[in-house]
Amino acid sequence: MPRKIRHVPEGGSLVEVTCRTVQSRLLLAPRAYVREIVLGVLARAKRLYPVQLICFAFTSNHYHLLIHVEDAGRMAEFMGYLNGNLAKEVGRLADWKEKFWGRRYQHIVVSDEEAAQVARLKYILSHGAKEGLVADPREWPGAHAVNALLTGDPLEGVWYDRTQEYRYRLRGKEPAPRQFATVETLTLDPLPCWKHLPAEEYRQRMADLVAEVVEEARAEREAKGLEPMGADAVRRQQPHTRPNRTKKSPAPLFHTASKKAYLNLREAYSRFLAAFRDAAEKLKAGDRTVEFPEGSFPPALPFVRPAFG
Repeated sequence: MPRKIRHVPEGGSLVEVTCRTVQSRLLLAPRAYVREIVLGVLARAKRLYPVQLICFAFTSNHYHLLIHVEDAGRMAEFMGYLNGNLAKEVGRLADWKEKFWGRRYQHIVVSDEEAAQVARLKYILSHGAKEGLVADPREWPGAHAVNALLTGDPLEGVWYDRTQEYRYRLRGKEPAPRQFATVETLTLDPLPCWKHLPAEEYRQRMADLVAEVVEEARAEREAKGLEPMGADAVRRQQPHTRPNRTKKSPAPLFHTASKKAYLNLREAYSRFLAAFRDAAEKLKAGDRTVEFPEGSFPPALPFVRPAFG
C-alpha cells in the first residue's frame, strides 16, 4: 500500500501525530531517566524547529502529539529531529541497538472546529487511564502533558551532548554521569480554539476534561471488574517485551466534528494530490522545469515551501 503523501492545509493546521515502537515493544516504558530524556529531546526539538505543542502523551510503546504546524516541511524537520534523537537516547537506556520505530510517524489533520479539537485533546489526555494502567492520567510516571496543562508550569528535561562527550573520551578521559547534560525547558501552547481564554479559565477547562477522563476510566474498569496496574508496576515493565496483541484500527483521513468540515478537507487534499501526481508524471517523463504544488516534497528534490512562509 503506498504511503499517504504528507500534506498540511494552506496557512497551517492542527495535527495529531502518532508513532509506535518496532513490534510495539515497550521500549518507551518509563524507567529511570526515560521521562527526563523524552522531555529534554522534545523541548530541544521544539526550540530548534518551532511548532506549537498543545499536548502529548508517551506510553510504553507509542506516543501522541497534538501540534500546530505551519506546513509539512516544518513538521518533517521537527519530527525527524525528535524521532532520531529519541531512538538514540532511549534506545541507549533500553540497550536496544536495532530499529526503534515500527514505521514513519502518522499525522492526521484536525479541523478548525472546537468539538474536533477538544475531542483530540481529551483523547491524548486520557492515555494511561483509558488503558487501565493507572486510575488517573496524573499518576502516569512517564512523559505526559496533563500536570503541566493543569498548573500552567513549564516542564524540564535533560539533553546530553554526545558529541562533546565523545570528544572528551577521545582525550582518554571518562566523563562524570551528567557532565555533558543540560536542562531543556518545555512550554506548552494553547489549543487554537481556546487560545482567547484567560489562563485560569483555560486550566479549569483542562481540569474538567481530566475529571471526565478519570470518571470514564473508572466506569470502564468497574464494568470489567478490573483494578489499575499502578505506576510502580508500569515502571517495572521490561522494555524488550513484545505484547501478545496490539490494538490496531484504520486511521481516518481527518479528525472533524461535521461532515461539511470533512468534505472540505478532503476536497483540498484531493486537489493537492492531483496536482502532485500530475507534476510527478511530468518529472518522470523528463520535464525538469515542472512545478510541484506548494507544501509538497517532490521526489528527490527540496520541499516546496509555501509563499506565505
